[in-house]
Amino acid sequence: MTHNNGGPQVWLWTLQNGLRVAYERRAGPGFALDLRIPVGSAHDPVGFEGSAGVLEEWLFKGAGGRSARALQDAFDDLGVRRGGGVGPEATRYGVSGLNADLPGALSLLSDVLLRPDLPDAELAVLLDLARQDLEGLEDSPPDLLAVQARSVAFDGAAAAPFAGFAHPASGTPEGLAAITPASLREFLTCYGGNGSVLGLVADADPDAVHDLMTRTFAGWRTGRNDLVTARFLPGLRSHVPYEDGEQTHISLSSPGVAPLHPHWLHWQLAITALSGGSASRLFHAVREERGLAYSVSASPVVLGGQGFLSTYAGSTPARAPETLDVLLAELGRLPQGLTQAEFVRAKTGLTASVVFGAESLRARATSLTRDVAVFRRIRSVADLRGQLAALTLEDVNAFLSGYDPAGQATTVTLGPTEVEESAAAAAEVNHV
Repeated sequence: MTHNNGGPQVWLWTLQNGLRVAYERRAGPGFALDLRIPVGSAHDPVGFEGSAGVLEEWLFKGAGGRSARALQDAFDDLGVRRGGGVGPEATRYGVSGLNADLPGALSLLSDVLLRPDLPDAELAVLLDLARQDLEGLEDSPPDLLAVQARSVAFDGAAAAPFAGFAHPASGTPEGLAAITPASLREFLTCYGGNGSVLGLVADADPDAVHDLMTRTFAGWRTGRNDLVTARFLPGLRSHVPYEDGEQTHISLSSPGVAPLHPHWLHWQLAITALSGGSASRLFHAVREERGLAYSVSASPVVLGGQGFLSTYAGSTPARAPETLDVLLAELGRLPQGLTQAEFVRAKTGLTASVVFGAESLRARATSLTRDVAVFRRIRSVADLRGQLAALTLEDVNAFLSGYDPAGQATTVTLGPTEVEESAAAAAEVNHV
């Protein structure tokens, strides 16, 4: 399947094991690829939290007959840059370098995925590193709050038999203690082509790329592609004591718009107006007008095929109640709509992010992967710009008139004292 839509040509293939490859040909000396495997920390088996994170590290401890050091040297000898990591719903592997080294880089990546050594002796060290990551969360209140917010906002029982979203990629102390070489080897069988997507930007003949991908991944299993249920629990309140903290951190989680919903771009534009820079509503109301918080933001989150709005602010304990009031008030007035100036500014900002995001090879490879995995199609830059250009203020405000993130928000705070919104603020949110 080939796509053009007025921009660079893009090919989308599905290999025999289910792996989808999205390839964009772009003139230039370099390539970038992003492989997304639909196995993340949410897929950890109950009682074995941390499996996805430890496995991703274990795979690089020797593969294709090379030791861990020899494998790293082989990547370095090619001069390629390697990245990746584990998120809630997927594990990613990224590689970029010169076009001539694409076959070699793919060969090494296939060794990691198809022919890993998985030495038992390395596992204890990796488990210790995961425990250190967990301990490090205590030194990063925003990250600790993000984990706690997911555990409160989402029904853990709905994710069974998977551990779900209530723990970090590093796992839990109990889960790490339960992990064994045998349990991780069993977990590795979830990896495979089914549901996996590889985005590639390079300058090579598409037929040659297709043949290269077919040969490289010919022996990869089908694997699994399980959607972990994200059942949101609205209107809850929770506080995490953090006695030594000098700040109080506030998280609001609200329902949003699913990626495949026709109002996805309407929602994205509204979030940009809410938290898209120094002229955004949150920045102005929370920081500039009142000086309540140095850091304040709102961002979209996609879990279980659904969209959610995550709002954050860090304030002093004394001013945290006022900060919470203002956050809820700003969310509460979204149904009243945007002004013309806000609409134009947000639309311009979104369009600029689309254009400049496509300039980077690595960013574009990641976009290809995300598009196929989340949106089930390749969205060209021209197509996205056209959709944004077609949006009107009336369209966005009609959507916002039925959107109530404040009324359904689940609030989690972390700090030395609990945070209570004022009675007046609560009444105002409920009225809206």
